[in-house]
Amino acid sequence: MSLGIRLLDVVFAVIGLVVSLPLLVVLLLLGYFDTGSPLFRQERVGQSGKPFTLVKFRTMRPETASLASHLVAPSSVTPLGRFLRKTKLDELPQLWNVLKGEMSLVGPRPCLFNQQELIEARKQHGVFDVRPGITGLGQVEGIDMSTPELLAGKDAEMMRDLSLFRYFHYIIVTVLGRGSGDRVRSH
Repeated sequence: MSLGIRLLDVVFAVIGLVVSLPLLVVLLLLGYFDTGSPLFRQERVGQSGKPFTLVKFRTMRPETASLASHLVAPSSVTPLGRFLRKTKLDELPQLWNVLKGEMSLVGPRPCLFNQQELIEARKQHGVFDVRPGITGLGQVEGIDMSTPELLAGKDAEMMRDLSLFRYFHYIIVTVLGRGSGDRVRSH
């Protein structure tokens, strides 16, 4: 099954990058005018707990601390960033991470190395046995990284029950706008 999923990941990542190329260019230009630095790179915990560099469109001011989204001040998010987060367009560059084999389209969202509580919960559930993903059960159900044990449990459930049908289901409901992913909480 995992070889089939990997093949689908590669095919969809290539198609997604080719089809969205004009949009990627426009978002890069808008991001440049918004923050001067349209792409955001951050070290995340990958498969087997190994680090990789996640790439997204920048949604927060460049000087924002490297924290989980729910710990960041809402004022850190730029107006363009709010739009990108709401439409999930900030995730498009992660198709490159999928193509490189660092991520899957469907899997547990990759966390930061400073999210110790989530890392420990995920270790207990065997979540790091798989590639992290752009979307998954936690995202479509609106569970973010502010509830580490709940999220790790949902990640494990998703991994245990992942089928071809569920793979497509998670992708389709994400594209249709279900779920909120990692929210910036108002303080």
